[in-house]
Amino acid sequence: MRESLVAAAFQLFVERGYEQTTVDDIVALAGVGRRSFFRYFPSKEDVVFPDHEGCLAEMTAFLRDSGPTHEPVERVCDAARLVLRMYAENPAFSVQRYRLTRKVPGLRTYELSVVWRYERALAEYLRGRFTGRPDGTLQADVIAAAVVAAHNNGLRSWLRSDGRSDATAEVDHALAHVQRAFGPDSATHGPAREPEAPDGGRDDDVVVVVSRRGAPLWRVVQEIETMLARDPD
Repeated sequence: MRESLVAAAFQLFVERGYEQTTVDDIVALAGVGRRSFFRYFPSKEDVVFPDHEGCLAEMTAFLRDSGPTHEPVERVCDAARLVLRMYAENPAFSVQRYRLTRKVPGLRTYELSVVWRYERALAEYLRGRFTGRPDGTLQADVIAAAVVAAHNNGLRSWLRSDGRSDATAEVDHALAHVQRAFGPDSATHGPAREPEAPDGGRDDDVVVVVSRRGAPLWRVVQEIETMLARDPD
């Protein structure tokens, strides 16, 4: 039933557009009643992201089952890879959803709220591991934000290729920067060097984000992600 509702919804979103499609349209195509729809999805927005609740629960359990021998930064990077696996299990659906969220601002806002919940789960785990460290809470929040930003960078590179590139390689490459910057060897190796452009110069694209003083770190990161996701033109 759940899969039938999602399939019906996306068929209509493609044919009519997201805003023009109603819950009544979706249940009519799926051949069920409104009550059945709301048993699975609280709103029309939720049918676009049917798998995130399960993935968030899996990530939370993965982090909860961590032991003291697990290196914290490596562990949160592995937790982020669970999200990638969710996307990679159904490339066609993931690419279709990516295209839809780019067109509908309300869905992009909803997606950012989902991303923040992943980031919060990572930060809570790291805070527990960094208890007693100077600036432990700050470190936890910064690393969690960096992991989410790196994961999303690799994920979007794969989605922009219409799922043709190697999703795992894209995300592993991005997360490697986080591990070099914040992992146990970061003091020795320092942050990852920025790769040179093909012509031997530097990529001189600059993104400026204005945020109010006192805004939470996750909000600033979300604003940066939104700016980076926009096409240059």
